[in-house]
Amino acid sequence: MESDLEKYKIELSLELARILNYWKSFTVDEINGGFVGKIDAANRIDFSAPKGSVLNARILWTFSAAYKLKKNPDDLLLANRAFNYITTRFIDEEFGGVYWSLDSEGDPLDTKKQVYAIAFTIYAFSEFFIASQDEVARDQAIALYQKLVRHSYDAKNGGYFEAFKRDWTALDDLRLSDKDANEKKTMNTHLHVLEAFTTLYRIWPDPGLKVKIVGLIHDFTEHIVNKATGNLILFFDEHWETKSDVVSFGHDIEASWLLLEAAEVVREEELIELVKALAIRMAQVAKSGIDPDGSLWYEYEPSKNLLIKEKHWWVQAEAIVGFFNAWQISQEEAYLKISLQNWAFVKSRIIDYPQGEWFWGIAENGEIMPNQDKVGIWKCPYHNSRACMELIRRIDHLLP
Repeated sequence: MESDLEKYKIELSLELARILNYWKSFTVDEINGGFVGKIDAANRIDFSAPKGSVLNARILWTFSAAYKLKKNPDDLLLANRAFNYITTRFIDEEFGGVYWSLDSEGDPLDTKKQVYAIAFTIYAFSEFFIASQDEVARDQAIALYQKLVRHSYDAKNGGYFEAFKRDWTALDDLRLSDKDANEKKTMNTHLHVLEAFTTLYRIWPDPGLKVKIVGLIHDFTEHIVNKATGNLILFFDEHWETKSDVVSFGHDIEASWLLLEAAEVVREEELIELVKALAIRMAQVAKSGIDPDGSLWYEYEPSKNLLIKEKHWWVQAEAIVGFFNAWQISQEEAYLKISLQNWAFVKSRIIDYPQGEWFWGIAENGEIMPNQDKVGIWKCPYHNSRACMELIRRIDHLLP
């Protein structure tokens, strides 16, 4: 067992170095500042592409977390570059929050306030403070948290509303992306608000913030996790009425470990035990999306009995961590085996060894999914680098 874990750690460490090197080598925008907004599957850089707030926040989080782990000064330099660009370009100085996107030259393009993007910026600023001890980063993270709670928190029903216009007034189209339902509350935003608040609490253990984290965990246990199936429900109205039956295997397994991390950070023992049991149930349910080759499928639509057998990069990254987490809780070796088999699939099919980074995914026909970004609004270094770093830390704690 120890030799398997040691080998796993070595391979993940090498892959983390490759991922970071790709982003250092290809994404720094020396023409317009910050980082480029798009690199296609053939590694062609589009300097005219818009720059997304989520992409930039995830770059900041990645290099901050990498510096915390490895103490490589180059990682902190990249984190500083990302932090400076976000604070000077993405922060809305008039109304607060962050813009959804900028044009290639760094001017506001889509000025809506998507709570998901603000959450990722809080997450990134908090991680950057841990790496740099820059007090401005902590102050900015707290200010964004306070602005988000003031405008987005639903004091009547609990949870957080999805999106607003630039001035925080009502917005008709709340969707995070074209594939999402236009609903007032979503699982995805709540998951990443929880993730952001959890990291913020590490650097600012405010009692009110703890209440909000505990409330978010209860939002999951009471509303978002389907009590009958154990899967996550993706979309809701403001009263938590269900508006979707789609199963997202990647989010199921991602939430299983993020919920436990949140409960452990706020040190609520009863809640920790509740969430441990829930994490095992969610991992067990997510096993139904495992292909015999070790990969995790994308989605299932029960109303159509339609299994979407695409194998996206981020889903595999979350499976690596989530099933390892389930093994740590339960000591059932079947979960560790799934994590290892998934990593074997990633090594054989998802990593682009010649050009760097990970392919978007593998289509149902077994081919690499065509016309997908290497870098873009949604293709970021966060899921895959985080999976590597999370398991390196966990294995370190397990090995003598």
